[in-house]
Amino acid sequence: MPFDVIGYVFVIIATARVFAEIFERLGYPGFLGEISTGLILGIVLKNLPRADLDLLAELGIFFLMMYAGLELTPEEVRLGGRKGFLIYLVTLGLMFFLTLPFTGYKIYTDNIIVASILAVASAPIVLRLTRFFGKDFLHIALSYAVISEVGSLAILYLLVNFELYHLSYAELGFELLKDVLFLTVVLGVNYVIGIQHKLWIIMRLRRLKSDEAVFGMVMILATSLALVSEVIGLHFSIGAFLVGLLLHSDLMGTKQFERVHTIISGVTYGIFAPIFFAWRGINFETEFSIQVIYFFVVIYLVRILATMVMVWEKNFKVSIMRAAGISSFGVLGLLVGEIGYSYGVLSEHMYALASLASILGIFVSATVGRIVNHMGGIGYE
Repeated sequence: MPFDVIGYVFVIIATARVFAEIFERLGYPGFLGEISTGLILGIVLKNLPRADLDLLAELGIFFLMMYAGLELTPEEVRLGGRKGFLIYLVTLGLMFFLTLPFTGYKIYTDNIIVASILAVASAPIVLRLTRFFGKDFLHIALSYAVISEVGSLAILYLLVNFELYHLSYAELGFELLKDVLFLTVVLGVNYVIGIQHKLWIIMRLRRLKSDEAVFGMVMILATSLALVSEVIGLHFSIGAFLVGLLLHSDLMGTKQFERVHTIISGVTYGIFAPIFFAWRGINFETEFSIQVIYFFVVIYLVRILATMVMVWEKNFKVSIMRAAGISSFGVLGLLVGEIGYSYGVLSEHMYALASLASILGIFVSATVGRIVNHMGGIGYE
């Protein structure tokens, strides 16, 4: 008997949380259990209200990106982003060349989009492995995760505009310039406010008596920047991330930041994240063949070895943990693949390859982390 929307939401959240707890007890990140929930429910549940669940899943990526922003400060992004961006460019280039054999050595939008998907890192796995590769490396690894996610979304939307609206190279360059200008203005305004008006902002926030009022202010700012981000041709989640990045403790004050962090964490991981991860599992499509497995093995080995070289430490175990964190692919790759496939800029075959690589990459990196962890002697306290 078919459920109402709320019935499906209840089943997804309840089942996802159960599987997340099971995976946590097995030593894996909980979101892998939520993805596995989706893989199962996609077979079991029929007549899903896809439009409604798509909307809830979009709210999931909105809150996840905002929460990721809260875990960093603009200064950490500036410092860690230098090395993170260099690693990203090298990884993106390697992934691009490795996808060429699967498109007959011809350059299509397929190559570029799949390369951006395969260069993504999973922020949840980065956070889980932190104590094993050292907190001094966390801002680099998280900066890489954010840069790769924003990069994949930006590349996707630029190519969608290029293919669907037949933009010239000059118009495409203008779109890119517009996106860079948007990011520069937002971060520049934050820098000026943080220097000249920080005390005024902290005092005004302290006058807000309820957590609801603080959360409401944050949501107004987040939805506004998300809307602007969408209008100029970027994904709305980039605007949400920027809000999280701007609302650091130095600007808001420690007490207000903790209030915001607690609320957003609860809303994200209690409601919307399980729906987002499970929905990615429900929509998961791939193909199993020797070619697909070969593709993943080559991609993962090249990526983790190249990353180890770029982040090398004297301690081999620390180096491989750092490489596993950065080479953890990511669930966002599934979203980028879905969007690219739905717009017709990503072929079904390449979408299937990228989807399976994204899922397997997360599991393999988490497993590498577990194995090296059990070997002992690498903990950073």
